[in-house]
Amino acid sequence: MTNTWDLLGEAASTAIRYRETLPDRPVAESGDAAAIQAAFGGALPDAPCPPRQVLDELRRAAEGGLVATAGPRFFGFVTGGSLPSATAADILAAGWDQCAGLTVASPAAAAAEQCAGEWLKDLLGLPATASTGFVIGGQSANTVGLAAARHHLCAEAGWDVERDGLAGAPPVRIVASVERHATIDRSLRLLGFGTAAVEEVPAGPNGALDVAALAGVLARGGPAIVCLQAGNVNTGACDDLRAGCSLVRDHGGWSHVDGAFGLWAAASPRTASLVDGIELADSWATDGHKWLNVPYDSGFAFCARPEVHSAAVSYTAPYLVAEGATMGPADFTLESSRRARGFAVWAALRELGRDGVAALVDRCCALARRFAAALAAGGAEIANDVVLNQVLVRFGDDARTDRIADGVRREGTCWLSGTTWRGRRYLRVSVSNFSTTSDDIDRSAEAVLRVAASV
Repeated sequence: MTNTWDLLGEAASTAIRYRETLPDRPVAESGDAAAIQAAFGGALPDAPCPPRQVLDELRRAAEGGLVATAGPRFFGFVTGGSLPSATAADILAAGWDQCAGLTVASPAAAAAEQCAGEWLKDLLGLPATASTGFVIGGQSANTVGLAAARHHLCAEAGWDVERDGLAGAPPVRIVASVERHATIDRSLRLLGFGTAAVEEVPAGPNGALDVAALAGVLARGGPAIVCLQAGNVNTGACDDLRAGCSLVRDHGGWSHVDGAFGLWAAASPRTASLVDGIELADSWATDGHKWLNVPYDSGFAFCARPEVHSAAVSYTAPYLVAEGATMGPADFTLESSRRARGFAVWAALRELGRDGVAALVDRCCALARRFAAALAAGGAEIANDVVLNQVLVRFGDDARTDRIADGVRREGTCWLSGTTWRGRRYLRVSVSNFSTTSDDIDRSAEAVLRVAASV
């Protein structure tokens, strides 16, 4: 019979060996999709299988399909790595197997989230009185924030949207940049507003919302949820949050800031001016598995009005142990039974401290500029002002740019995603990993230019 502890130790050793090879291994997967699917596929076996054999089969099946997203040369999708302490804390979280939804189910998980939430608000310049929900990512955080906005504006109009729904409800306007992230639209679908409700505001040359145009849209009147952005997904540009939030306040609306990665600009004195006025918003969304470099999945939903936050997403049931006068962790998220992701967040913040987070942001921004400069020197077009960690790169026409993107991924030195911005195709570079070095940037730029020369 397999010893459980030996099995866990072997799994941990496998993970360690994988992490040790990340700086040197090809970034892209090595197997083809059909073979990987076949390795995992087939009919469900009738008979049980020894745990050690299961682990061996899993390792063999997964090997060809693992992408080195946690490594230093993965520049797609604004994906961070995972700090040593955060990875170790996540291993403990799996071993402890705590349910973080209720304080009574795990006082330790609740306390870790409470402390980490306070640290996050301090670090990001958010009101100390705001509530924090530990969610699975930016999509969930945006949904929670917009649910709070829906509750507040409907309640202001005398309507109980949680009880009566949106049919017959007083109208609520939805205002957002033409360059908003797609998760905003998905949240609006899930919340019953629909995407056709969005009143779009044009964006400036680098992708930030046009504040003068926003003022014109709000002047039409009516309660509005305004979605602002910290960190355009293509360019890294941040909306003028002070002007935008002030306008929304003047018109009695709700400002929600989608800051999946850009909100972390607040953590560094060098970039904090990009999100000046962030504290004036009503709700905020950001990810931990991006720039904070904690394991998937990790996101945060903050709300300036904790009672509104809880009213929008909490629930009660007779079988739940009463949490007393204070609200429990599940009152601020869309999940009740969820893993204790707060341990890894607490560990990452404890490892880095305020200065370490600032240094991480600064280094990634500097490396993004280095990447852009190297590619520009090699003949590439850089389409955006590199204000944060995002770089848009183009080689000639759309077709050639896409062929180069595919060639770079197959070459294996680094991994870049493609994107469409303002009708044109680009390579998109996102520098978010704590372990990325100048050498990684130089090697990657050389690889991109080498592939480009052959296309």
